[in-house]
Amino acid sequence: MKQEWKRVIIHVDMDAFFAAVEQLHHPDLRGKPVIVGADPKGGKGRGVVSTASYEARKFGVHSAMPISRAYRLCPQGIFVPPNGKLYKRYSDQIFEILSGFTPLIQVVSVDEAFLDVTGVVHLYDSIEQLGKKIKDRIFSQTGLTASVGIAPSKSVAKIASDFKKPDGLTIIPPEHVQEFLDPLPVTRLWGVGKKTFQALSRLGIQTVQQLRQYPLSILEEKFGQMGSHLYRMANGIDERDVHEHEEIKSVSHETTFEVDETDRELLISTLLYLSEKVSSRLRKYGFRGKTVQLKIRFKDFSTFTRNKTIPYATNLTDEIFTVVQKLFGEFDPGKKPVRLIGVGVSHLVSEKGFQTTLWDGEKERKLELEKVMDRLTEKFGKNALTHARALNAKRRNKS
Repeated sequence: MKQEWKRVIIHVDMDAFFAAVEQLHHPDLRGKPVIVGADPKGGKGRGVVSTASYEARKFGVHSAMPISRAYRLCPQGIFVPPNGKLYKRYSDQIFEILSGFTPLIQVVSVDEAFLDVTGVVHLYDSIEQLGKKIKDRIFSQTGLTASVGIAPSKSVAKIASDFKKPDGLTIIPPEHVQEFLDPLPVTRLWGVGKKTFQALSRLGIQTVQQLRQYPLSILEEKFGQMGSHLYRMANGIDERDVHEHEEIKSVSHETTFEVDETDRELLISTLLYLSEKVSSRLRKYGFRGKTVQLKIRFKDFSTFTRNKTIPYATNLTDEIFTVVQKLFGEFDPGKKPVRLIGVGVSHLVSEKGFQTTLWDGEKERKLELEKVMDRLTEKFGKNALTHARALNAKRRNKS
């Protein structure tokens, strides 16, 4: 029996976005394996893949893969450095197009968004026509293709958008949600990563249907609140609304060294440089945070994190750096070669509701000075201004 759509949620996901933009601007790259990311340096590069074209994906290359592995899998690939300004220009244009269909848009990343079209779908002949119009308008105005998933909920719409990539349109009516979900591997569900999948596998759970049929009480006993979440996702229950802005829970920045590093002074100056990056982003987003985190990955890929919660929220470079430097000293990696190091801040509060009386005049002056530095950096480039001690890190690291 056909069910009425109580909500119509659309997930728009651009196809291999960065690589597609490069192919659009460089016609000679079309139809070729394009890999956007760090310099592979003949297979010795230390960064990761940002995006790979579908031609490169046939060789097993994918986003977040170490660039050295991408080179081994596809040495004939064309490796292109990211062009953030160009991608942002197209991203802004795409979201402007989407805003012409509904004001209820939640931007998830530079190349994907959710739309709640429940209140406007009646303006079109059918849900399918609306989906096609979104795809057609994006292509006609940008030359790029998007894959679109339409469903009664965000989680199902997101899965649907990935179902017929590239240039796909998948519609899952309410009465077909369970039929669509059941045969899928549980890894398709929102929140099921590697560790959760391993835990589910130990219970004999491989598919969404197996998860759906598992007793909720046992899932909650073994996974806590996550067990309830998994059960709801498996049953197609997702009542989350489309919000104008995705909630930002933390801000972090990390860098991978070109050569595994043991120079303690360089590591400290890199932490200062990363503290600058994190504090600048916090100010840009209008947040301050209370928990500072240090992340270290060694030559053998073993990874450790340390964090400390301070009494007040901050977005000042020196305060973040002071905490992370102390964490680094307490951790004491000794002479172990460091491959990657990172700084993060969480437990965020909005500056709008921040009680400035908790800060003294000196901190307020520092904040104003750092905001001036932010404006100069934005105008003249990321190397315009920096703390002196961070200069060495800027010269020797790629972030």
